[in-house]
Parts: sequence; C-alpha cells; structure tokens
Amino acid sequence: MRELVRLAARNVRRHRGRSLMTLLGIAFGVVALILAGGFIKDTIDELGESMIRSQSGHLQVSRAGYREEGGRDPAAFLIREPEPLRAELAALPAVEEVMLRSAFAGLLNNGRTDWAIIGEGVEPAAEARLGTYINISEGRQLAESDPFGMLLGAGVAQALKLAPGDWVNLLANTTDGAVNVLEFEVVGIFQTFSKDYDARAVRIPLAAAQELLGDSGVHLAVLHLQRTDATAGVKHAAEATLAGRGFEVLDWQRLNPFYRQTVELYQQQFGFLVLVILLMVTLSVGNTINMNVYERAAEFGTMQACGAPRREIFRLILLESALLGLAGGAVGVVVGNGLALLISWVGIPMPPPPNSDIAYIALIRLAWWITGVAFLIGVLAPLVAALRPARRAARADIAESLRQAV
Repeated sequence: MRELVRLAARNVRRHRGRSLMTLLGIAFGVVALILAGGFIKDTIDELGESMIRSQSGHLQVSRAGYREEGGRDPAAFLIREPEPLRAELAALPAVEEVMLRSAFAGLLNNGRTDWAIIGEGVEPAAEARLGTYINISEGRQLAESDPFGMLLGAGVAQALKLAPGDWVNLLANTTDGAVNVLEFEVVGIFQTFSKDYDARAVRIPLAAAQELLGDSGVHLAVLHLQRTDATAGVKHAAEATLAGRGFEVLDWQRLNPFYRQTVELYQQQFGFLVLVILLMVTLSVGNTINMNVYERAAEFGTMQACGAPRREIFRLILLESALLGLAGGAVGVVVGNGLALLISWVGIPMPPPPNSDIAYIALIRLAWWITGVAFLIGVLAPLVAALRPARRAARADIAESLRQAV
C-alpha cells in the first residue's frame, strides 16, 4: 500500500497541469463553503445577541405561569421579595449581573392623543450594561438620576410626535384595579432589531413603575451572563436552586421563538448550499479526472500487462484523487480562513434586515465545524468524481488499452 501511495503521489506531480486545475476547483469549493457558512453563522449570532442585549437578557426567572396567564392578572404573578432571589441567582457561576423588571400595559398621552404601550420598569444602570445592542437614536440612556425619566421606542415617539425633553402622561391600572397616572420626561428614543417592539415599548425606572402600579413587587429577574454559551449550564443551575418554589426559568431562545425559526431556515439553506457546491465541485473535478484517465489508458493497460491486478488500477486512481482532495482541501482551508479574517477586518456593510431600521456591519465568523465540513467536501468531491472513471479503467480490455498508445 505504501508503494501505491508513492506511485499515486508521483503521478499527481507528473501531470502538473491537470493536477493544478483539479486542485484549484476543489479549493474554490472549500473557500466558498467557508465564506458562506461564516456569513450565515455571523447572521445567526448577531440576531441572537441583538435579542439578548436589547430585550430578553440571557435568562428570565418569573413565577410559574406568568407567560401564559400574566397578561390577564399580572398582580397574581408578582415576586414579592425580589432581593433574596437576586442574591441567590447572582451567586450562580458565570452570572455577570441580575436585574429586576416590572411589566405593565397602559396608555401614553402627549396632551392631544393616546397611544397603547407595553411598558417595563427597569434598573437603568444595569440595563445600560446589558443593552449594548439598543441604539439611542435621539437623546440619551435612562439614568439613575432620572426618577421620572422615560425611554420611548422609535415607533411610539413617531406616533405621538415626541422628542427628548417633552413631558407625557402615563396611565396604567394598579395591582388593586384602580387607575393611576404619572407624568414623565422623555430622555431618549431607542431602536432595537424589531420595529414591532419599538412601536409599543416604553421604559421607565423600576421605582417609578412600582409607584405607578402601587406595588413593590416585580415580575421578572433577568440574568446577564458573562458568556452566551454558558446559558444552558446556568439555566440548569438556576432550576436546581429554585426547584419546588414556584418559579420558572426560561432561556433567551425560548423567549424569542423568531430566533429558532430563523436558525432552522438558515440551517436548511446551508445544507442545500453544501449539496450544490458538492455537486458543482464533483462535476468540474470529474471532467478533469475523466480526461486524465482516458488519456492514460495505455499506461493502465501496460500496468495490467505487467501483472498489476484490476483492483490496483482502481485503488491508484482513487488514491490520486484523494491526494488531490487533501491538497485542495488544505489550500482551500488556508485561503478561506485567511479571506474570512480579511473580510471581517474590513466588514461588510449590510442594509437593515426585515422588520428593522438599523443597518449593521456583517463579518465572516470562523468555526471549526464549518471548516471541517468544507474540508470534508473538498476530499469527498474528487473521490466521488473518480469512482466511475476508475471503475471503467480497471475493467478496460488490456489489448484495447495498449492499442491507444499506437
């Protein structure tokens, strides 16, 4: 077998022109897969991070049933003593910070008209550290020094024609069922990845929300983690810590079903792209291999006349194709990863995605599994392309093969 490998390597070097064409075809396919896969991975990662760092956080802890029934009776799902819960969750590994939120629905009035909103009472400093994907289009972030400050979603501000410095009235029901109204100053207008969210979202300080609702409880404890990939482990730890106490722990993927649907869509697209590139590389490389085998028919006939078994001819052609695949895959991996780094350094300006007004800079993210799949395609394509020519060369009549040398 070692001698056969040496012979295959020598044949690859001997036919330099065709070997180079085959190698370039394989490398091109590998590079295309690395770049396409890296772009899709960046799109998915950016979507996930934008959801985490503009709305949901990594994990949310609430009373069991709050997601299903909280809209009808939010007072029944309040966390009455949030500080001990915050301390327990903050002690979990990989937790950067735990912040509290109160949720409410109400009407916002600018003195001329009302607008239905979905509001959140938040802790301004902690939310600013989490919300790195929130774009403040006008004004500034909500601060601890704004006891009655308000952040408006861009859609709310547009609908009510509000700007930073304006004062508005916020009407909501208290937990006892009464109606309460407080006056707030607009300090900033924000945009997230979702225009639908921005069209209804309002944020005020947590203390102001508690005063508006007439209750010191909160609805959510939001966990900001040190790393997104630690989400599953922290979720299990939080569930174990809170077991049997009537709490529910949801991760950011469960809180954002749109993300899961998008991931499934892109995975199917990438799988289809892999099949297309495999087919393209197989066809392009197969043509070169087929010509090479045809022109070397006399060589293979001579080998058989000298006693080489048919299976050795078959193995030799497959080994040559495998060596070309390994070399082309290696070249494609080096070039593809190099181009990915270069493109990411420059950045790809992208228009706003659907349901958003915020443009962004796309990257080509490197991942071992994308590189592995691309390299595997680079190796498999020439092997698949060589099967038929190798079988035909191994089964060819010796006399007919030798006659082609005349």
